[in-house]
Amino acid sequence: MDFSKFLDDDFDVKDWVNGAFKVVQKDAPGKADTHAATLVMKLQLFIQEVNNAIEESSNQALQNMPRVLRDVEALKQEASFLKEQMVLVKEDIRKFEQDTAQSMQVLVEIDQVKSRMQLAAEALQEADKWSTLSADIEETFKTQDFAVISSKLTSMQNSLAMLVDTPDYSEKCVHLEALKNRLEALASPQIVATFNSMSIDQAKLFVKVFTEIDRMPQLLAYYYKCHKAQLVSVWQDLSQSELGLNQQLSEFYDTLLSTWHTQLQWSSQVFKNPYEVVTVLLIQTLGAMVPSIPVCLGTVMERAAQEQRLDTLLELHHTTSTFGHGLEAAMLPHLGENNLLKVNELVCSLYDPYKPYQLQYGDLEEAHLLIQISAVPLEHGEVIDCVEELSHSFGKLFGLASAAVDRCVKLTDGLAVCGLLKALKALFTKYVSDFSRTLQSIKKKCKLEDTLSSSVFQEDWTAFQNCVRIIATCGELLRQCGAFEQQLSNKILGTAGKYLSESYSPRSLAGIQEASSTERKSVTKNPWQEYNYLQRGNMAEYNSLMEMLYSLKEKGTGNSSLLAEPRAALTRLNQQANQLAFDSVFLQIKHQLCLVSKTESQETAGLGESYTEDLPTFSLSPQKYITNIGQYLMSLPLHLEPFVTQEDPALELALHAGKLPFPPEQGDDLPELDNTADYWLGSIARATMQTYCDAILLIPQLSTHSTKQLATDIDYLSNVMDALGLQPSRTLQQIVTLLRAKPEDYRQTAKLLPRRLASTIAALRGIDY
Repeated sequence: MDFSKFLDDDFDVKDWVNGAFKVVQKDAPGKADTHAATLVMKLQLFIQEVNNAIEESSNQALQNMPRVLRDVEALKQEASFLKEQMVLVKEDIRKFEQDTAQSMQVLVEIDQVKSRMQLAAEALQEADKWSTLSADIEETFKTQDFAVISSKLTSMQNSLAMLVDTPDYSEKCVHLEALKNRLEALASPQIVATFNSMSIDQAKLFVKVFTEIDRMPQLLAYYYKCHKAQLVSVWQDLSQSELGLNQQLSEFYDTLLSTWHTQLQWSSQVFKNPYEVVTVLLIQTLGAMVPSIPVCLGTVMERAAQEQRLDTLLELHHTTSTFGHGLEAAMLPHLGENNLLKVNELVCSLYDPYKPYQLQYGDLEEAHLLIQISAVPLEHGEVIDCVEELSHSFGKLFGLASAAVDRCVKLTDGLAVCGLLKALKALFTKYVSDFSRTLQSIKKKCKLEDTLSSSVFQEDWTAFQNCVRIIATCGELLRQCGAFEQQLSNKILGTAGKYLSESYSPRSLAGIQEASSTERKSVTKNPWQEYNYLQRGNMAEYNSLMEMLYSLKEKGTGNSSLLAEPRAALTRLNQQANQLAFDSVFLQIKHQLCLVSKTESQETAGLGESYTEDLPTFSLSPQKYITNIGQYLMSLPLHLEPFVTQEDPALELALHAGKLPFPPEQGDDLPELDNTADYWLGSIARATMQTYCDAILLIPQLSTHSTKQLATDIDYLSNVMDALGLQPSRTLQQIVTLLRAKPEDYRQTAKLLPRRLASTIAALRGIDY
């Protein structure tokens, strides 16, 4: 049986009994009583065993108790004795300290005296050694054993340190330096030979010797001189060859990169700081080149044609950048082992020759773009050719602008954005100027400025159709300008944005200080990535760039105003194109209206009053000039239909951006503003009515018949306006009212109308007002 369950904390009698009977009920259901008797007997036996065990354990514990008590008592006595002994020891120590304090002080003083005497003895030995070494040094030099000579000079140097207070100390220093110079001169031929032959063992020996005599800089100078001379010789051979400067630089840079790897591998076995040593070698080499890179760049730039200068500069800068990236990749894994100040100096030595041209980037880019845009012809003999060239020109314009952005990024890493914007403004200004001149030329070719020599009415819509294409081109210019401005903003923020400090604040000293402190910290990062020619060359422009970047970051690139001036110029150009289209439509109407005063004057002179007074008004018909205008206006919706039907986003943008002359009068219902075609129709109609009114007021005199005829013409035009869904202008309505007024009722009729208009019409009709 398993009696372990009796020890459980959550023992339950019922569960145990039920568990004990479960097996019996399954195997032999009728033997439960027998199993119960057996179970009771086993429990009784187990209880008896437990009782026996408890009794035995109790007896054993009672027997052991006296012995435990005795042990505890003994331990207590030993602890008391230990405590007494510790008190006695403490008292002895205190007494000893009191008795021997003065003796110990004496011993300390004696030890100090001993130490001083030892130092004095050593100093005397070193001082005496100077005399011995000075006497032996000549013999040592004769051996030409550099290690032994170095050892002797080191010993003399140590001896000299003990003779600082002697009267002839300075003379001894001069003597020692002379000996070091002598050793250096003695070793110099072998040093040069060692560095030329790249002998590692010999080089290690000289490093040890020169380190001992504190002449390591002089040894490095020999190293730099040997290898620098070889590299400069390579450059001189290249510069005298027939190769172009770009190829010369490319081959020389390959030599420098190869030298970096080979010299670094060799220097790592010889010098303690190989990375710094090879970095300084490259710095000195770049500084010793004859002719120097700045001189070569200046010569090439002067000889290059104006339109090729920027491309030439970009090619050369790309070659240098490729070498710079290769060198950076070689340095990067061990950048922490190098002297970052020297790395920064190397970066400046490599890229500084381009700094003057990078600072002039704006002027170079502007000259380049102006030459390029001048090669884009807009003016042609035929009008259709001019229109065709204009429609193709915007692609070339924005192609040039995008190429300029790419050049700015490649040459200046986006730092010359201010110069780029200046160049782009010059480009757009030149283009807009050429475009505007072409529009003027088209205007002349379409004879939109000529005065009509005859009254023959000729309806020609070719000029208007050409103008619509020009307006669509202007719309495309406006659309692409917006898209380009967005791309430009993203490009600027994506490239030059890394130079903007997180805590920069515009026009505040704190922002500038923070930016400078950030740069100081960044020197510990990677000098190759931190080179900034603009901050070192033009701080004012750099601050302007920071303000621009801050503005772009705060407002978002979608709300930038980088090309505000070009955008405004293109808007004015679009306005000019809209005006040209308007003039092309309105020209015929204007010419017909100019005939009004002549026609009425001739009729007034040719007809007698007695004949005209009795002629009824209804018998009069509109004159030809006004019917021509009416028919012309009625045909306008047909020609303006493309504005509505053709889906051209550029044309729609240009039409909405342009403003037509003769806007609706205040208080008029303006449904036409929702429809471009209606807007144009309304503008031309208002122009017609306004010009008609002006022409009427220029008539010298009106007879009774002419007055009735003019009123009939005006009624005809008003009917045309009604047919087009337009209202006659107030001035025209007032004129016709005054023309129809009887002379005796004129004063009463004129009371509610403008006084000046009433006076003018009265004078025309010969009415005393």
